Amino acid sequence: MTSTEVPHGPGSLASAPLLPDGFTETFRDHYATAGGLRTHYLSGGDGPPLLVLGGWPQNWYQWRFVLPELAERFSVVVVDPRGVNLTDKPAAGYDSGTLATDLVELMRELGHERFALVSHDIGAWTGYALAADHPEVLERAVFSEAIVPGLSESPPLLADRRTSDLLWHFNFNRALEINERLVRGREDVYFGHQFATKAATPTSIPEHAVQVYVDALRDPEALRASFDYYRAIDSIIEQNLVRRERKLTLPVLTIAGSESIGEGMAAEIGAVATDVTSVVLQGAGHYVPEEDPVGMLAAMRPFLAEYRG
Repeated sequence: MTSTEVPHGPGSLASAPLLPDGFTETFRDHYATAGGLRTHYLSGGDGPPLLVLGGWPQNWYQWRFVLPELAERFSVVVVDPRGVNLTDKPAAGYDSGTLATDLVELMRELGHERFALVSHDIGAWTGYALAADHPEVLERAVFSEAIVPGLSESPPLLADRRTSDLLWHFNFNRALEINERLVRGREDVYFGHQFATKAATPTSIPEHAVQVYVDALRDPEALRASFDYYRAIDSIIEQNLVRRERKLTLPVLTIAGSESIGEGMAAEIGAVATDVTSVVLQGAGHYVPEEDPVGMLAAMRPFLAEYRG
């Protein structure tokens, strides 16, 4: 059920700083309830439906540079999934199977039975489950900058410095309660460190954008939910060990930053899918939709051109 309530306050479109020119003329944000979950999303554009799903610890705002071009050719739906930003934050349901079902039900509520997907980071965890569990709804998928539990081999506990710096937050985020106690009231320190160290340079993600994401996580329930994605990793691994028994056959594009996952993204998804195109964006870190939106759009343009709904 869609709502006539206009989202407002922190996390809404109306409160977002420094959007590209014309952004609010194309996009509106809304609430819709499907499967008992009230979801915040943006929509805009015209054409075949395209679902856009972001990563941790971000929200819809991470896509602001990419969305205007996508809206020229697609009916774009940009979702804050379960637990994120202005969407409901239930106590359970953060495994990728449940999250994928959330999205199928939401898109159906919005009138979209089949669609394509663009995803980033933990959004690609859900995207993989969506492609594997609901192949009837997904036409093609873009997975960017994701290490998907159960698909990649886990590195050793005492890995090299680069691997440790890239992945240490996985185990910290999986902890029970103590991580919330350590981060609460220091959200700017913890999440600011993530952006400063996982982007190609400490200033690749500007301070005003970091504050958008940090402010959304000052809500204790949002903070708890952000860690619950990682606390669900045991379940996600179990699910993905079953999913990977049957390879994906839909067209898949992987995109990674050379200063982050790099070629590892192609190897990971190439092991579980039969039709994979891979691009590495030189000079980009983990946050490719913001660090190199021009390169990301250039990679997606020919891939999505074959999607006509």
